[in-house]
Amino acid sequence: MKSIDLHSHTVVSDGRLTPKELVERAKANGVEVLSITDHDTISAYEQLADIDLDGLTIIPGIEFSTQWRGVGVHIVGLNLNLDSPAIKEGVAQQEKARSKRALLIAQRLIKAKLPIDFQRVEEIAQYTNVGRPHFAQHMVELGIVKDMSAAFKKYLGNGKVGDVKQCWAELEQIVRWIVEADGVAVLAHPLKYKMTRTKLSALLDDFRAVGGRGMEVVSGQQTKDETRLLARFCVEKGLLASCGSDFHQPSRWSEIGSMSAFPKECEPVWTDWNGVNTYSAETQFSA
Repeated sequence: MKSIDLHSHTVVSDGRLTPKELVERAKANGVEVLSITDHDTISAYEQLADIDLDGLTIIPGIEFSTQWRGVGVHIVGLNLNLDSPAIKEGVAQQEKARSKRALLIAQRLIKAKLPIDFQRVEEIAQYTNVGRPHFAQHMVELGIVKDMSAAFKKYLGNGKVGDVKQCWAELEQIVRWIVEADGVAVLAHPLKYKMTRTKLSALLDDFRAVGGRGMEVVSGQQTKDETRLLARFCVEKGLLASCGSDFHQPSRWSEIGSMSAFPKECEPVWTDWNGVNTYSAETQFSA
């Protein structure tokens, strides 16, 4: 099986590497098929035109934010037509939502007596899509918390003061954007939502009902029991299986192309693509 990584991030959202650096690292790590799935934006693909892919296949992608029954969830769109009016509409709407959300997070944290400098948060985000990780980095700088994990645990994680979900487009709309862009909608990292099996089953049912076709059965390094559980859901629900490192930055916990083994009983999401929207330097792209 080829080395396939269909979930990664760059500085365009909340990653630490530029698109070029990510591509170079992926090639160095032996990745053969890569998707850059920045949060609510496809801007990274504008920076790939002059990069030598050297045999690396790029699958255009995105990771949209939404919510389901009050829980924040992420939907990855894969094999997109980057010039689709639908994906451009989705990006524009989500970027507005992300900007509004960032201001609300700042207001909530300041109201909680934290000395947040929103301009500094924007600087950390390089004036692109501001997200919770950028607030977390700022908190570490200020000495409010010792690391980003502590920032999420105390201030930014689910149910905490800096957790704002209500700005995003609905799940059905997110899936529609992806489908209308000729893409495949995939539920990202299902175990991160810390749902019961019953609730996760209900989420997958609702996701399928609005046009969702895949789920990540491998998200970074996970236990064999976790992979077996997700593979069982995948087969039972008739979904296609995807895999990705969810790479944000080089660390001992995360590396591009480094994932648990793909379960053989699942049908891979890439069997359904036929290479229609594969990215190349010659791909037409207009912002």
